[in-house]
Amino acid sequence: MTVITRKPLIGCTTYRKISDQTPPIDLLGLMPAYLDAIVAAGGVPVMIPLGLSADDLREIIQQMDGILLPGGGDIKPSVYQGNGHPTVSGIDEDRDRVELTVARTAISQQKPLLAICRGMQVLNVALGGTLWEDVELLMPQAMHHEFVNTHPRNYLAHDVTIEPDSLLARQLGGTETAVNSLHHQGIRRLADDLRATAFAPDGLVEGVEVIDHPYAVGVQWHPENIIHNAPHMLGLFRGLVEAASQPVISYQ
Repeated sequence: MTVITRKPLIGCTTYRKISDQTPPIDLLGLMPAYLDAIVAAGGVPVMIPLGLSADDLREIIQQMDGILLPGGGDIKPSVYQGNGHPTVSGIDEDRDRVELTVARTAISQQKPLLAICRGMQVLNVALGGTLWEDVELLMPQAMHHEFVNTHPRNYLAHDVTIEPDSLLARQLGGTETAVNSLHHQGIRRLADDLRATAFAPDGLVEGVEVIDHPYAVGVQWHPENIIHNAPHMLGLFRGLVEAASQPVISYQ
């Protein structure tokens, strides 16, 4: 018997884009920053396409060692009993279906999970929580959180405070950090199976972890965009990869 150590496979959900060529072509993809961060942390990213059946998605997740849910457009409000605020945009109902299935399956299969921005919101909705459809316009005393079109993606917009006994504090090595901020939605009612572990100065939940799960962490910021000017952010991806690492036993 030989124990072989291999790099863990990290399944990453994708999103749709339309090319600017003529005629336009539908594309499925993911920003390279997510993939680069996984590779830098020692994992192997595997992109999960949209359009697959629930059975196929569950089979893919079974083969993965860990899961990453990335950022992106808004979730359809009716999925979480929202009202359909005018600022809601970028809805892709198939992506909602796929990612909600992936989130629930990853949790039920106890797969290590890292959920980023929209991904954290998907995780909350998948487990029964709700969202502020526009944080700045609807949440009392909210600060400005959306710096998408006004600043570089690595702009550190504000600090967050982190619960000292959380996975997040362990992976980042502290209880306070500066983060970028590229979202206009956020967690309103926290799902019962989630614990809030980080907060913005206005009280908005910025980090979560799944209760009674070995490693399922969500953050509202985009750590993949700041691993170079805030190197400790790579700790989130290292935490995912380490949790997903497992020896392979060969009997040859």
